[in-house]
Amino acid sequence: MSDFDLVQEYDTLRFWRAGGAAKLELARPEALNAWNAQLSEDLMSALGLVGPDPAVRSVLLTGAGRGFCSGADLKDVGATQTTPDGRPDLYSSLVARYHPVMTAIRAMEKPVVSAVRGGTVGVGLSLALSADLVLASENAYFLLAFVNIGLVPDGGASAFVASRVGFTRAAEMAMLGEKVPAAEAERWGLVNRVLPDAELDAQAEALAVRLATGPTRSYAGTKRQLNAWMLSGYQDQLELEARLQREMAGTDDFVEGVTAFMQKRSTNFQGR
Repeated sequence: MSDFDLVQEYDTLRFWRAGGAAKLELARPEALNAWNAQLSEDLMSALGLVGPDPAVRSVLLTGAGRGFCSGADLKDVGATQTTPDGRPDLYSSLVARYHPVMTAIRAMEKPVVSAVRGGTVGVGLSLALSADLVLASENAYFLLAFVNIGLVPDGGASAFVASRVGFTRAAEMAMLGEKVPAAEAERWGLVNRVLPDAELDAQAEALAVRLATGPTRSYAGTKRQLNAWMLSGYQDQLELEARLQREMAGTDDFVEGVTAFMQKRSTNFQGR
């Protein structure tokens, strides 16, 4: 059984501790942990606690229920600001809601592990890959679903995916919008390790505890090195993603993509 104790329960997130290891568990299982505005607030609040706390020496990201995170909650899109032409202002949403979370994780001077099962989709994939190490259950799959509603990868996905699997696989995931099963993701190098579903939680927690007893400053230095080499243009990439996403939200194909998704029918993109 887990030795993690519940420290704080937010509306959409649970914060657990076991010694120097912290676990942040997305807790919207009824929505497959789809990311809404409240989840952003709760994540930033929890990260604001564990990040600066020297007693916390590792962080584990998990999701309650059948999936890690099914991406942005499209039912929440109407709650975002709008552009002068009445379209969702996805630029502002990204800058305010998602970028601070990913940036906080990458800048955190301690190791972060994500443990995923089921669907890890869209900005949920960005969140998983913002971690330093990614463990996946055998039933996990990974999907850059943006293209399926006429958008482009965001939340740092274009940087995180490409830095892990290279241009060829990143282009395949982004342009085809097809599921990548866990075994294939491991072969590609998208994740570090695939485990039987029944073992995922225990092994992820054990890894977090192991890291929490390791040389924290060494881990932080390694993280800075990898950020400098693989993600040196990360902030510029976030800005580019946000500007392109605002542009895509102004297209007819985006309207068609979201409408088709809500109506559970096939899309009829017109290329404009």
